[in-house]
Amino acid sequence: MTLLHTPLDALHRELSAKMVPFAGYDMPVQYSAGIIKEHLHTRQAAGLFDVSHMGQVLIEGPGAAAMLESLVPVDVEALALNQQTYALFTTESGGVLDDLIITRWREDQIFLVVNAGCKTQDIEHLRAHLSGQVLTVLEDQALLALQGPAAREVMHSLCPEAARLTFMHGCAAVIDGVEAYITCSGYTGEDGFEISVPGAAAEQLARRLLAIESVQAIGLGARDSLRLEAGLCLYGHELTTEIDPVQAGLLWSISKSRRPDGARAGGFPGAQVIFGRIADKPALCRVGLTVDGKRPVREKQAVMDESGRVVGETCSACYGASVGGPIAMAYIERALGQPGTKLVVAVRDKQVPVTVTAMPFIPQNYFRG
Repeated sequence: MTLLHTPLDALHRELSAKMVPFAGYDMPVQYSAGIIKEHLHTRQAAGLFDVSHMGQVLIEGPGAAAMLESLVPVDVEALALNQQTYALFTTESGGVLDDLIITRWREDQIFLVVNAGCKTQDIEHLRAHLSGQVLTVLEDQALLALQGPAAREVMHSLCPEAARLTFMHGCAAVIDGVEAYITCSGYTGEDGFEISVPGAAAEQLARRLLAIESVQAIGLGARDSLRLEAGLCLYGHELTTEIDPVQAGLLWSISKSRRPDGARAGGFPGAQVIFGRIADKPALCRVGLTVDGKRPVREKQAVMDESGRVVGETCSACYGASVGGPIAMAYIERALGQPGTKLVVAVRDKQVPVTVTAMPFIPQNYFRG
């Protein structure tokens, strides 16, 4: 299989990145500092991530918001200009086809960022439901994420207007003569920004950012451990077509107006199934696990109660560098989901003690003004 490359591919190699296949792209999993140091640098200063493999899509035309509302349980119509929201493409069986970010650029112009591995299916899904709208895939657009407590100061030197943004808001901007769209968002639990910029200008922008002392290039390895510490879902792990939003602990992602007693209840795929889950509660729930000790656990390992009965399975796991030990997320029986519950994870022939822990594992530091 021929791997695709982002506009920053040559820069990654110049920076001695370890490249790995990911969602059809050749991507940097880490640089010379290593995953743990990259993780900690992002928590302490500012990390620069290449997320250009993500799908960037523009939908334009009358009724764009209404069309999207037929696919997601979100009040898209209520979004103000330059406001964004997290959303889920749901299935008729109540599962999740993908998660995405929706931003209202203009009244009838909506910008989407979808997962790289689901990009093709998502675009087909959207096109099948267009009704007078035009869908444009921004193939030549790069996406950079600047994350961490120093990100806002760095952004102020780059684009003072964007540095005033609050969480889940964006603005059009010009950086060094190049048009960009910048949002206050990210996937690390830290304050930060995502910058959509023409691919031809991406390397110049990345080099300018990396020349700032507080900014360091960060790979996919640390991106994963950062998001796990922040309690954020990863599609294909915490979210699948077999997992519904209620089970995933994402009821907050269903707008109140779209819930059973809302002003515009339902109208999205699987609505009645999901409403049934809201009423009756799924048998399983998503929880955080901290490992009692230093032995790591892995995804898809059995979770058992103290009598040895299997009660669930891990879905993501890593070393939490900010936590100082191994952590995981798992789906387990709802009755056992209270923080403080003692369980074990089967790791080969060993039973590793774990404790159910409230998420996020560390405080989220989004800037809300």
